Amino acid sequence: MIVYVRRIAMTKDENMNSDMHSMNMDMSSMDHGQMDDEMDMGGGHMMHMGNFKQKFWLSLIVAIPIFILSPFMGIQLPFQFTFTGSDWLVLILASFLFFYGGQPFLSGAKGELQEKSPAMMTLISMGISVAYIYSLYAFIANHFINPNGHVMDFFWELASLIVIMLLGHWIEMNAVMNAGNAMEKMAALLPGMVHVVDADGHTKDVALHDLTEGQTVLVQAGEKIPADGDVVKGSSSVNESLVTGEAKAITKENGDQVIGGSVNGNGTISVKVTGTGENGYLAQVMKLVSEAQQEQSKAEGIADKVSKALFYAALSVGIVAFFVWLAISGPTTALERMVTVLVIACPHALGVAIPLVVARSTSIAATNGLLIRDRHAIETAKRVDTVLMDKTGTLTEGVFKVNEVQAVQNGLSDQQVLQIFASLETGSSHPLATGILTAAKEQDVKLSDAQSVQTVQGVGLNGEVDGTAYSIVTADYLEKQQLEFDRAKFEALAAQGNSVSYLISDQKVLGLIAQGDQIKPEAKAFIAALNGMNIQPVMLTGDNEPAAKQVASQLGNITVKANLKPEDKEKIVRQYQDDGHQVMMVGDGINDAPSLARANIGVAIGAGTDVAIDSADVILVKSNPKDILNFLNLARATNRKMNQNLWWGAGYNIIAIPLAAGVLAGIGIILSPAVGALIMSLSTIIVAINAMTLKMRAPTGNVGV
Repeated sequence: MIVYVRRIAMTKDENMNSDMHSMNMDMSSMDHGQMDDEMDMGGGHMMHMGNFKQKFWLSLIVAIPIFILSPFMGIQLPFQFTFTGSDWLVLILASFLFFYGGQPFLSGAKGELQEKSPAMMTLISMGISVAYIYSLYAFIANHFINPNGHVMDFFWELASLIVIMLLGHWIEMNAVMNAGNAMEKMAALLPGMVHVVDADGHTKDVALHDLTEGQTVLVQAGEKIPADGDVVKGSSSVNESLVTGEAKAITKENGDQVIGGSVNGNGTISVKVTGTGENGYLAQVMKLVSEAQQEQSKAEGIADKVSKALFYAALSVGIVAFFVWLAISGPTTALERMVTVLVIACPHALGVAIPLVVARSTSIAATNGLLIRDRHAIETAKRVDTVLMDKTGTLTEGVFKVNEVQAVQNGLSDQQVLQIFASLETGSSHPLATGILTAAKEQDVKLSDAQSVQTVQGVGLNGEVDGTAYSIVTADYLEKQQLEFDRAKFEALAAQGNSVSYLISDQKVLGLIAQGDQIKPEAKAFIAALNGMNIQPVMLTGDNEPAAKQVASQLGNITVKANLKPEDKEKIVRQYQDDGHQVMMVGDGINDAPSLARANIGVAIGAGTDVAIDSADVILVKSNPKDILNFLNLARATNRKMNQNLWWGAGYNIIAIPLAAGVLAGIGIILSPAVGALIMSLSTIIVAINAMTLKMRAPTGNVGV
């Protein structure tokens, strides 16, 4: 099994629900552009953010004249000048900038306030709104109410805040949004048009959303199967790997079930539809992914928590300052003090504190084979205490080798048993089948043509070789059918880490083949490193329990969950979470998409299905477990930098806000807007330099290095 990579941070939650309730619509017709415009900008909800890159560059062009023509917190800088009517130009440009460049933040603040959870968007919106409205008041006062007086405006601060915030959010999105959308990839597995066979046997093409249960569809060679159903005519091999994650071509004939989204092979089959819309397998997977993603999207980042605290602090201090100064010096001074507090509280440094670290972190990660799709995974990683992972492909090589072939019936040799096994497995790409065919080739076994081969889900397969019907089955099947076999032999082989398959005919066991997978050289050190980090490793496998425990005994201290079906994984993730654990899930295939999305962090190793990759937070390009440790170590280092930058970005407010409010005015200390802006600029420079010093520490121990 090859393994892959939040949850999708950039998915439209609202559309997911409606999509699931209208699944009879053509799922391939989802509006890609509409989805791309929905960005998760913190605060735990999705909102329309638009194109930050475009907004940033246009806003920067508009802001430059404002920087040149408008004073900086009341101070005329050396490069600035004015001319007759320049203040009107500044007003027009600032108004455009407020409504155009500030629109994403105003929209974001509306969403946060609707959810009663003010955070970064609300704090920014408060700052730019106060700066713009007060500056508008200052302009009117200076031109129409009292032309001889001078009320200080904040147009310069308005422009700088909007430009810096747009830059910060563009940097952050550019660092993490280089992949597609899992829901779109799932929808793309289904064709837009299908060939429906009418009662007279004629076919006509209809849109997928018009397909109903009970209809018969014709699926030609190489086409995608449009819906779940039963084969009623023809035979073909069907590749279900994109749907189930199992890499095998399965022969389908009359009466066999097929899954919508799988790919037909060389034959042509007629399928009677049994499941469309919400009833289909793919739709159920999409529903689980959607539910898990919506639950995960409620997570609140540390920057949002700090912003929320700053919002309440600045608003409270500003209001108190207004009334205090109103009693001391009158409305003009009171209003100026309140506005100064609210503008100084604007998170210039805080707005780039996290994005700059994320950009640096994702850049380092990419050069080390880690693709981080969701920055929340970095923040969550420090709390992970459980890692669930597939055995095959993650901890083992995924290459099965035949360790023993044994005939148990007189009249058959070991080589004949191998010959029948290999004949039945011809055409399959399943790892177990590949191991059998490799062994047959090495021994120059001449294969026979197998007829009527079909897969029996959860059991094995049936077929005919030289006119005799055979089945390949598991030990569990033999026990359920109460067929006699050497139980002690099975336990001995399983205890050695083998997967054991049996050949039967006419309800009699004819022989067996035992195959083993090899532990990856770095796997044992990887498990030891996880335990050293106080993280519980859990191995998930569909193998029998003795074989799974034998592998575990080679790995060291690891919990084993054996005899699992694909759908069991999401339940196990949920169980661990319900017990209070923070879970990282490593999985592959569409069947793993729900568990990847459900986990606190979903991880994909190597090249897997696009859906699995898009359902996870982190993609590990290589298949080396060391990269999981690299991610955890990088995440911890990144979190340290985030915390440092948050203190630099927000810490100055702890001092600046009270001083701006005038708490020390009695002893002659009061923070002027100009000094406050200078400190603000300095903190922005510090967080930028600090972010650039982030490095990735190599994992301790020799883990595949």
